[in-house]
Amino acid sequence: MRTETLFYIICGTAFIAMLLYYIKRRHKVISFIFGSLSGLVTLFLFNKFGYVAGLEIPLNIFNICGSAVLGIPFVAVIIIINFL
Repeated sequence: MRTETLFYIICGTAFIAMLLYYIKRRHKVISFIFGSLSGLVTLFLFNKFGYVAGLEIPLNIFNICGSAVLGIPFVAVIIIINFL
């Protein structure tokens, strides 16, 4: 299985999981904002300081939108894919 295919499968699964998570939350909007901000902050921190651990996560529209919608799980998948 190609790495790109694996990446899309994991991102799709994470998107469905986060969608279900936000639907079940009592405060949907606040949960979404907190998840988005935590994902964006994590992405920017790994972009700025990731070279220490040997990680290069570029800031492009796909990564920014993915981390804004999916949060930290998206950034974690990007990190895992970089190690493969």
